[in-house]
Amino acid sequence: MTTLSTAPDAVPPAEAPAPGLWRNRDFLTFWLGETVSLLGTQVTNLALPLTAITAFGATDEQVGLLRFLQLVPYLGLALLIGVWTDRVRRRPVMLGANLVRLVLLALVPLLYWWHLLDLAVLLVIACAVGIASVVFDVSWMSYVPVLVRSPEHYVEAGAKMGVSSSTADVAGPGLAGLLVSALTAPVALVVDACSYALSLVSLLLIRTREPRPEPAAERHLLGELRDGLGWVMRNGVLRALALIGFCCNFSMVTVWTMFLLYGTHDLHLASTTLGAVFATSSVGGLIGALISRRVIARFPVGRVYLVAQSALLLGPSLIAAAAGPRVVMIGMFVLSFFTTYLGLGVAGVVIVSLRQALTPQSLMGRMTAAFRTLLFGGGALGGLAAGLLAGRLGARGALTAAAIASAVVVIGLLVSPVSRLRELPTAPQATEG
Repeated sequence: MTTLSTAPDAVPPAEAPAPGLWRNRDFLTFWLGETVSLLGTQVTNLALPLTAITAFGATDEQVGLLRFLQLVPYLGLALLIGVWTDRVRRRPVMLGANLVRLVLLALVPLLYWWHLLDLAVLLVIACAVGIASVVFDVSWMSYVPVLVRSPEHYVEAGAKMGVSSSTADVAGPGLAGLLVSALTAPVALVVDACSYALSLVSLLLIRTREPRPEPAAERHLLGELRDGLGWVMRNGVLRALALIGFCCNFSMVTVWTMFLLYGTHDLHLASTTLGAVFATSSVGGLIGALISRRVIARFPVGRVYLVAQSALLLGPSLIAAAAGPRVVMIGMFVLSFFTTYLGLGVAGVVIVSLRQALTPQSLMGRMTAAFRTLLFGGGALGGLAAGLLAGRLGARGALTAAAIASAVVVIGLLVSPVSRLRELPTAPQATEG
């Protein structure tokens, strides 16, 4: 039985504080590449379902299935990939994953021009891109601590990555709406392919040498899976983060997919209008990420988590309540998503910082995989549920049902041990059998 350190690359108290991340060239290089990649991903999130709707007349259920196939690989593969990424250096894995995503998305407009693209092919590509995304996501969240090095900068790193995600949320949908209008939805995917090319270059420019994981005397897949899941489920804080995160992602993807169907089929909103709604409201996420460090420093971390996650879960109720003239309804839509994204921007930094602070580097990949399985599994099931519910209740009725279910989850937040935390904890020692 091997005893693991309490935190990755822990700095002895006697040492001077490490310099901030603005002086960490390799982290900044990675941050830039990932920001561009996230922007392209936002284009794909809107362009793929709009391709299915506009090019092939996809039904509500088929759009829900498309969203499900994008995310379902996280349910089936994330844990296995997490075990693998704890055995190897992560940067080569990330390079391969982005190369695969680049090629697959570049194929969509080519097949469309050659009249070889149909809905079945689009569904296969969506699922394959989802598999590559699992590989990259599990790897990069484990790779960042290698670049950051000092646990005292985990909150700063999480805040910076949160700003990237929120900036992409702000700019991506508006850009996607314009590109879809100007180029058609399939051709707009070229932008995402180019963003992965830039991410590849940024990874190649990183100089920090990633240590090779120490080989274990014996490796057993089931044992390593059990270690990763056990680490999350035995820790009350990590377990609560994972289960609440599942519910939050289920809510967000369900509402997002239903709103896309409602706006397109029922309200007949143009792609530019849909993009503008998402882009304007996503400013909330950017604000949340920008203020997160100051808020966490000023208030107990558990209280920050409770308020932020409550905003995320209660935001959908404004969509369900929207009525009246179209301009008023659009304003309610923007306010709803703004509230959700504001909560997400703050909560995301808290969640990632807690996960990194509580997990040793040797378990980081498996911990990340366990979270990715639950978080994106919730999103995958949310996409599928959105299509099925919209097909049976109508998009507006389904949105009302989703808003009520989302609000109920706030009860779980109130009793969560995370909400009682006053500061970031340190990791207990981990053991592997």
